[in-house]
Amino acid sequence: MLAVEGLTKAFGGLVAVKNVSFSVNKGEILGLIGPNGAGKTTIFNLITGFLKPDSGSVTFKGEDITGKSPHVIVKKGIARTFQLVNPFGKMSLVDNVLVSLYGKMGIKGLRFVEKAEEILALTGLAQRKDEIAKNLPHGDLKKLEIARALATDPEILLLDEPFAGLSFEEISDLMDLINRLNQNGLTIIVIEHVMRALMKLAHRVIVLCNGEKIAEGKPTEISEDKKVIEAYLGGELIA
Repeated sequence: MLAVEGLTKAFGGLVAVKNVSFSVNKGEILGLIGPNGAGKTTIFNLITGFLKPDSGSVTFKGEDITGKSPHVIVKKGIARTFQLVNPFGKMSLVDNVLVSLYGKMGIKGLRFVEKAEEILALTGLAQRKDEIAKNLPHGDLKKLEIARALATDPEILLLDEPFAGLSFEEISDLMDLINRLNQNGLTIIVIEHVMRALMKLAHRVIVLCNGEKIAEGKPTEISEDKKVIEAYLGGELIA
């Protein structure tokens, strides 16, 4: 469904991503892990058009989308969230989702509001739809970020550290949401540092270190891979 081939990106003398290749299958949850500075978010930025690669390609459903602008890539069916949640703080939850919906063709009039409310219900935020976004607890802000991405009607959703800063209960709740979205047919790529959660969530995991892919496999395989353990400085991978 999505194929990354030989992606390379340097910032001056620093090579952030070096000749990385992988594919994502339809209906899959793919985990992307690695120490800080491994190149994970840079890869998301290359896939979604926020950065252009120095070399390599990104193909989505057989079409080369390398270097296309973010709004074009969103319309193709690829949406993402960001590490730092940044909603329209003075707007209600439903209005935050409406902003993303207005870019969709084929939705008119009151149907916009109905669709926004459906998305908030899917993400467990229906009861808070009229609340101001800046007043939400952090866990619900993460859900709102996902709701805004879902409003673009993606086929692939890229989640950048969705569990960062969340309590155990909030992580469990968000994992349930991600699994429901996947069971409804959404393909998902997750960058995450909360290893125990990701290993339960992902069908397959790719490990990056210093901009290069060093391992790929099922979570059980990755957790026992010597190269992966060394990349995490000998610490316990499943923390």
